[in-house]
Amino acid sequence: GAAQMDGAILVVAATDGPMPQTREHVLLARQVGVPAIVVALNKCDMVDDEEILELVELEVRELLSEYDFDGDDTPVVQVAAFPALNGDEKWANGIMELMDAVDTHIPQPEREIDKPFLMPVEDVFTITGRGTVITGRIERGVVKVNETVDLIGIRPTKQTTTVTGVEMFRKLLDEGRAGENVGLLPRGTRR
Repeated sequence: GAAQMDGAILVVAATDGPMPQTREHVLLARQVGVPAIVVALNKCDMVDDEEILELVELEVRELLSEYDFDGDDTPVVQVAAFPALNGDEKWANGIMELMDAVDTHIPQPEREIDKPFLMPVEDVFTITGRGTVITGRIERGVVKVNETVDLIGIRPTKQTTTVTGVEMFRKLLDEGRAGENVGLLPRGTRR
C-alpha cells in the first residue's frame, strides 16, 4: 500500500545491535510501503572497538536486505545523540551527516499540488472554544485559510464549509499542501 511516509530513519544502538523490535520496525516499514531507509547507528561514543561497529553495521545491512531494502547501499551513519545534544562537535557533525544522508537517499516525492484538494479524514474531534477539528494527510492539492471546501461522506449529502484554520504540529499556517498531515477547522461543522 501507499506509505504515509516518504522515508524512515532506523535508529539502532551500536551497543546492542539489531534487537527483535528492530526486525519488527523494518518489517513494518516494508509492509506499509516505506520506499527508503537511512540508518542512524546511535551510541557510537560508547563503543571503543571499530570492529564492533563494523559488525553491527553488517548485521543491520543484512537485516535490511532480508526485507528487500537495499542493504548494500543504504547509508549507515555513526552518531551519538546524547553527546551531540550536549554540544560535542564531533557528534553534532554526525547528526548533520545523518541529515545529509536523508536528503540524498530519500527522494523528494512529486506532490500533486496542482490538482483539486483532497484529504481523507483520519480523525475528528472538538476543541473547546475553537470548534471541530478534522485531521488527515492531504493527498493532493492545496487548502488555504478562508477557502471553501466540500465535506463528502459524513452525511447523506455533501456539506460545503469554509476552512477557518490550518494547523500542523501546533503551528497555525496560511495553507496546507499535498503530503502534509494537518488539522483543519471547518466553520459551523459539528462532529
